[in-house]
Amino acid sequence: MKNRLKLMFAAFICAGTFSVHAQGDFSMEADQSEEAGYIAPKDPLVKANLEKWQGYKFGVIIHMGLYTQLGTVESWALAPEDWVTRDGYDDYYKYATDYRNTKFKLNPTNLNSEKWAKMFKNAGAKYMIFTSKHHDGFCMYDSKFTDFKITNPEFPYAKNPKADVLKDVLDASRKEGLAVGVYFSKPDWTSENFWWSYYPPKDRNPTYDITKFPDRWKNYIQYTQNQLNELTTNYGKVDILWLDGCWVRPLSTINKKVEEFCKYPYDMDIDMKLIAETARKKQPGMLVVDRWVPSEYENYLTPEQKTPEKPLSVPWESCITLGGAWGWVPNDHYKSSKEVIQLMTSIVVKGGNLLLGIGPDPKGEFDPEIETTMANVGKWLSANGEAIYDTKPVEPYLDGKVGYTQKGKAIYGIYMPAKDEKELPAEITIKTNAKGNLKATLLGTKQKLASKKTNGGIVVTIPQELRTSLAAQEAVVIKVSQ
Repeated sequence: MKNRLKLMFAAFICAGTFSVHAQGDFSMEADQSEEAGYIAPKDPLVKANLEKWQGYKFGVIIHMGLYTQLGTVESWALAPEDWVTRDGYDDYYKYATDYRNTKFKLNPTNLNSEKWAKMFKNAGAKYMIFTSKHHDGFCMYDSKFTDFKITNPEFPYAKNPKADVLKDVLDASRKEGLAVGVYFSKPDWTSENFWWSYYPPKDRNPTYDITKFPDRWKNYIQYTQNQLNELTTNYGKVDILWLDGCWVRPLSTINKKVEEFCKYPYDMDIDMKLIAETARKKQPGMLVVDRWVPSEYENYLTPEQKTPEKPLSVPWESCITLGGAWGWVPNDHYKSSKEVIQLMTSIVVKGGNLLLGIGPDPKGEFDPEIETTMANVGKWLSANGEAIYDTKPVEPYLDGKVGYTQKGKAIYGIYMPAKDEKELPAEITIKTNAKGNLKATLLGTKQKLASKKTNGGIVVTIPQELRTSLAAQEAVVIKVSQ
């Protein structure tokens, strides 16, 4: 268990650059310097879709692959790096062989994409991103360029009429009105053109000198471009192309943020310009997120397991797990709906989106605790979503237990009770510079609250008979309007 947890926490570092904090720490600082390197899109359709996406505020990302069958933290145990431990294995190659042979076992026969999509929608999520391929190279879709895929006739799930899991999940999510995205790993640790078996892997990078074998590397670039082309051609409308594995990047883009883990001395440029232009011919206005590679192809920033200390002036999304891992692991510990709502609030008041990471078990089902939490998040959002969706951050953003958002002329003070808080205070001050006669309303019930203007805001009275019940809620929204 200890070794598995070590791998779990290390694997939070999606591209190896963010430190990991304990579950429940929602004040983690993201790199504010990323803001300065952001390049805004020029394409009018991309700009319009990006603005629309910023209003979504809440999405989910689903990790599923061979690692699901094993109950491990994604495919990181394949990386022959010092921080990785492998329970029960002293021989790396034995582990790698056993890991890849899990392809003969993965058989999520209880996967019900319609049920999944309803859960996402009822949770209040506005978009869903699904893993088409993680770093191990195993495809959860019917790629024509590899046999290492769930639809391979030799593998058990290929007999299922919905064996193309990516297509199944995207279609179901669209039917529920969600925008959809495709996660894709730029590195591929099973491709002979990335990890050439002639040379043993030493780390997450190519096993060979790509300058000495340029044709092999060109083949890998073509392979990557081919797969991305089929993903953006054969799977209906794709709103977001979410690219992971930031160490595969032009050498000139390596900055202080990633230099510790980008030690490969050669240029791993896969031609993002061509990839984006080709994809957008079929997917006009599609958002492209080449994570942590500052360029016009990183349409929004993606701090991982973190939130910025201050609001950012550029589009961003914090991707954070509900439990301890991105995918399913046995006996995981999940955040409560109260933690999720307060985490979401701490992000939205700074102008960002929450992308919540969850994963199904080997049968294709979500843990009942996940389902319960998601349902409770949705219940809160159905009553209080006006203070979350399509809002803008407004000063003072986050002040003590109160977060602030704005929509039109309305100001929303979102009070976040502490874990052990038994009763709300008799008065809550909502800071605002709004002029004129102001009224306060309890958003969830539309109940009017007594209030009085004060210097820089209004003081709202919380009725005694409501203080206990309100303290038990995930968060309490007070709407201030004229």
